[in-house]
Amino acid sequence: MRKNLKWIIPLFLVILIAAVYLYPVPRVPFDQVYAKADSAQSQSLQSFRAAHSAKTLKINGVDWEYVAFGAGDETILFLHGMTGAYDIWWNQMEALQNDYRVISVTYPAVDSLGEMSDGVFAILDAEGVEHTNIVGTSLGGYLTQYIVANYPSRVLRAVFSNTFPPNDLIAEKNKSIGMVLPFLPEWLVIDVLRGSFSASVYPASGNDELTLAFLNEISYGRMRKAQVVGRFYGVVEKFTPPDLNIPVLIIEADNDPLVELVLREQLKETYPTAEVQTLSGVGHFPYLNRAADYTNLLVEFLSTPIK
Repeated sequence: MRKNLKWIIPLFLVILIAAVYLYPVPRVPFDQVYAKADSAQSQSLQSFRAAHSAKTLKINGVDWEYVAFGAGDETILFLHGMTGAYDIWWNQMEALQNDYRVISVTYPAVDSLGEMSDGVFAILDAEGVEHTNIVGTSLGGYLTQYIVANYPSRVLRAVFSNTFPPNDLIAEKNKSIGMVLPFLPEWLVIDVLRGSFSASVYPASGNDELTLAFLNEISYGRMRKAQVVGRFYGVVEKFTPPDLNIPVLIIEADNDPLVELVLREQLKETYPTAEVQTLSGVGHFPYLNRAADYTNLLVEFLSTPIK
């Protein structure tokens, strides 16, 4: 009996640890996630998804998901942030589709800004787009700066929204989490993110139920830990910021809980020639909770003549 216990107990512990580590991220139905959101807004999102099925393109062995539709001589490429997906921009894409071709992507599990930009340009090439306007927010705004720095001839105008310039602050403040993040169980990583949505993002948005619902939906199975890890690596990657030879708009929020004041000021100092629009009391996702106002800023900016 004692001999049996010698291997039964360790085996039991291994199984228990594996069960805890591999515990699946829960899936929650759309109606339940969006129960408190305005019904017209949630119906708008569902209608968008029904009308614009995502395409898939394999790039360097990795599947990229995106949508591309609309009309017009110019294209707008939308780049989401750390916890986004291609359809987080549905309000802007629907509003602009009659005047522009619109493209929006979801970043798969890639680990660098170079890999992200390779995927973006492969999609643009597949859609026959040589030059584009880019609207990027948070990580997407950081990626937009990287693209302007490395591929300036392909960018017409750029929006750096709710984002930050190349810096040491984010990497230093998140050094410990960056070291352990790849080794944490997926459910824990996603659960911590979901907690931050309720604790900081939601109140900063003015308790906007649509913003919270969309982010929660992302966390209930639409985003894997590998994507979180890759996007974190992108956020802390350093590069030399570009000299601006194109029109650039900075959109910021005065109460952004995810981009602290010192980084917002550094962004404006890094790009002193950029136009700046400061929104009040809207938090980190104004394209969700102030969609019409945000879209109007884009419409006005995109009319700026190209140098």
